[in-house]
Amino acid sequence: MTSESRTGEGSPRRAPLARLPRDERRAQLLVSALEVFVTNGYHGAAMDEIAEAAKVSKPVLYQHFPSKRELYVALLDSHLAKLTQMLLAALNSTTDNKLRVQATMKAYFQFVANDDQAYRLVFESDLVNDHDVALRLEKFNSEFADALGAVIAEDTMLGQLEATLLGRALAGMAQVSARYWLEANGDLDLEVASDLVYRLAWRGISRFPKESHGPAA
Repeated sequence: MTSESRTGEGSPRRAPLARLPRDERRAQLLVSALEVFVTNGYHGAAMDEIAEAAKVSKPVLYQHFPSKRELYVALLDSHLAKLTQMLLAALNSTTDNKLRVQATMKAYFQFVANDDQAYRLVFESDLVNDHDVALRLEKFNSEFADALGAVIAEDTMLGQLEATLLGRALAGMAQVSARYWLEANGDLDLEVASDLVYRLAWRGISRFPKESHGPAA
């Protein structure tokens, strides 16, 4: 009998858990760990509890993640990658900049709506001041702001530094407003909320002078 199929003393015998491929087992462990980390915080979470939530033994958990820190970082990397993919897909979904702003703001709100636990792990963890975690968050913020800044620089007469600053401002607007929307418990419809923020952002960014791409006079 494997360690995954043992039951507690006096408990009714149950069928052994199916042996999952390594990638599937890892994904299952990450799902269980997310709930425990969000509920208890990084410092309050225990590997025992994560193993219990995943219905595996601790040795199985440690086979995939040698430490709680490595498990947390793997979760963080996974969800940051997902959010980055969603935002860049929205940004590249059209060449119409007005629609780009709309799609990008909506993508941020959808990430929060689809998985508020993932959002809380990324942006509200008690480990955000950890050096390695802070570096990952800064890398995410930088890549998102740089992508926004590149679009702004291409379409306006602003320099790269100025455009990147505006990119940071738009990224911050998306993050702060989506976080507020989450805390408001969804009392405001997602479409309405993201559209309000998009209109505010677009009315600001559209005021900047456009770069002339036509032939010189």
